[in-house]
Amino acid sequence: MPDTPAQDATGRPKVVGRVQATVSYLEMLERPVSAPLQPPAEGCEIVKAIRPTVAFYRFLYGTVGGPWLWWSRRYLRDEELVAIIHDEKVDIRVLWVHGVPAGFVEFDGREDGEVELAFFGLMPEFIGRGLGRYLLDWSVHHAWRRPIRRLWVHTCDLDHPRALAGYENAGFSLFDREQSYENLLENMTLPQHVADRIIEAP
Repeated sequence: MPDTPAQDATGRPKVVGRVQATVSYLEMLERPVSAPLQPPAEGCEIVKAIRPTVAFYRFLYGTVGGPWLWWSRRYLRDEELVAIIHDEKVDIRVLWVHGVPAGFVEFDGREDGEVELAFFGLMPEFIGRGLGRYLLDWSVHHAWRRPIRRLWVHTCDLDHPRALAGYENAGFSLFDREQSYENLLENMTLPQHVADRIIEAP
């Protein structure tokens, strides 16, 4: 898990820079017709995190998203974070492999008729085992159990290099793309595939 960043005068983590990113928005407008994938290995279990503690959520978010500069939830104060992750329309599922947390997915259903795949990813040690494809396929089927018209997700080119292709292979279609900036908090470093990108002042 990344080091805890220093806080500024407001009690939030200190923003030390920003980096340009290409953000892609993808959606799925029909439920999948294929059968769900089977787990790629024994010992896989996906469990609902009911009212997770702030510490446990920050562990998941920081460990999964740390290599890819996930910062938005780390920037929230505890009370702001609790208001989201304890909302009855937010569904957090943790992938466990032989009792070890291997990844998580967060569904945001606070908008009527749609679900956002708000966060999705694996712990670094579990990447490359086929678990990402399995968890994403499970997530898509799980989301469409609700009476929704749309499932959507966004990713950016700071994320895992195969993230965009993974979403497209799972049945999502690109509907928008934009240039944006992502904040860097203290102790964050650029992923290797974008290591030469310019870090600007915040």
